[in-house]
Amino acid sequence: MSNSRRLTVLVIFGVAVIVAFVSSLMNGSVDISPLQVLSALGIGNEAIDETRQQILQNIRLPRTIVAMLVGVNLSLSGAILQAVMKNPLADPHIIGISSGAGLFGIFVMLVKGDAGALVTPAAFVGALGAALLIYILAWKDGLRPIRVILAGVAVSAFLGAGISAMLIFYSDKVHSALLWMVGGLSARSWNHVAILYPYTIIGSVLTLLGARHLNILQLGDETAKGLGLHVDLVRSLLTAIAALLAASAVCVVGLLGFVGLIIPHTARLLIGSDYRFLLPASALLGAAVLTISDTFARTMFAPTELPVGILMAILGAPFFLFLLRREL
Repeated sequence: MSNSRRLTVLVIFGVAVIVAFVSSLMNGSVDISPLQVLSALGIGNEAIDETRQQILQNIRLPRTIVAMLVGVNLSLSGAILQAVMKNPLADPHIIGISSGAGLFGIFVMLVKGDAGALVTPAAFVGALGAALLIYILAWKDGLRPIRVILAGVAVSAFLGAGISAMLIFYSDKVHSALLWMVGGLSARSWNHVAILYPYTIIGSVLTLLGARHLNILQLGDETAKGLGLHVDLVRSLLTAIAALLAASAVCVVGLLGFVGLIIPHTARLLIGSDYRFLLPASALLGAAVLTISDTFARTMFAPTELPVGILMAILGAPFFLFLLRREL
């Protein structure tokens, strides 16, 4: 595939992000025209009343930005894990990394109460611990995809049991925790944007800097070592970056699954396996898809809002089974 074609795909994904962004701001219980959206963003001069202005700036805009940032984080995390674990089925949610982040994050939320600044570091520790445990359980003369996925499912079930136990012990706070476990973007505000965007920026930059190493890892460990790559160190660092991206997303929107599975595979089909292009493509496509999915989920059964995590599970489960049958 030529670089010009890859760049064309990236431009198309960029346009999709813009369309998803504007569509999310337009649609809801109160319809807002595209020109009014532009005016609220300070671009146009279309008249817009105070109510719509407030809805855009304080409700829809922060929620849309959170959706885009989470889509970037989970997509990049999935793309990294699929490379370093040599497993096309790897996804932060499926193999238990999100559950590790969820266990530690929800512990801080339930025990410490209002401890927003502590949730992400705690979730990161949990995600990293889950990744390490999966490595230990799956390693036997190297990593094999089927062992990784089985170890991940076991770790996810174990950590999920821990989350359920905490919900029983702290039953008075179970309602908010249950909504968090499903994965959703309801009532996300500028505070959540402030929590999330530093991790997105740092994680995205580090991921893009690691694109060359991910390309080398695709050649196999022996070839990578022959090219001078410190395979174990690089794999550990990239796994830590994936855990950071997943943990930051989990602490804001909960256990949102399948984004890291669907998006990198779709991007790979359209742009190829060169991580210099695959990573930005996954980030853009992840932002667009999650934003569109959230818009659909909150308007499909209006005035009742469907958590986007349910919609992603409906889309992701058949996709996972398709990949599983193809790989086995």
